[in-house]
Amino acid sequence: MENQVIINQSCAILVDGNNIERSIHSISKNDNSMLNFDTLIPKLLDNRGLNRLVYFREGKNISSKLKERLHNQFHGSVRPCHKSADIPLSIKATQLANKVDTIIIMSGDSDYIELVRHLKNEGVRVEIAAVEETTSQMLVEEADHFHSITKDDWFTLTPKRKPRAKSTKKKNTKKST
Repeated sequence: MENQVIINQSCAILVDGNNIERSIHSISKNDNSMLNFDTLIPKLLDNRGLNRLVYFREGKNISSKLKERLHNQFHGSVRPCHKSADIPLSIKATQLANKVDTIIIMSGDSDYIELVRHLKNEGVRVEIAAVEETTSQMLVEEADHFHSITKDDWFTLTPKRKPRAKSTKKKNTKKST
């Protein structure tokens, strides 16, 4: 009988939506690029259980499709933030520290370095998932593990073209004499 390791670890994924979106848009050079959560989340979890998925997004214009998709696929939620996601994400991470084994922060922002240190001191494994080219090296070094988000982890929407309206002008049918 082969020895088998059963992974029984609970993870929370906290997403700094604005940071990840800006990174993807910068690398893809397209503002219509979006994370593919259907492939990315299973890759990040790697056979571990998902306890929470929270997508923090600055501003009021949050896609209802994103909210619905995260809820239906992952029982996730989208939290609008007054300004930056840094403080609400940090508060949520601190609240979850004694409820999960691992917190995956999706952001490359160096503002999270102190949060990573705090969570690790609380005994939580902390992983960072971000676009490598736009991620703080200090944040990568502080984390227990780094997941590189690459072009395989996003897709680009092509905007639908509006159908051309038919001309309502009547053609000039007068014959010249």
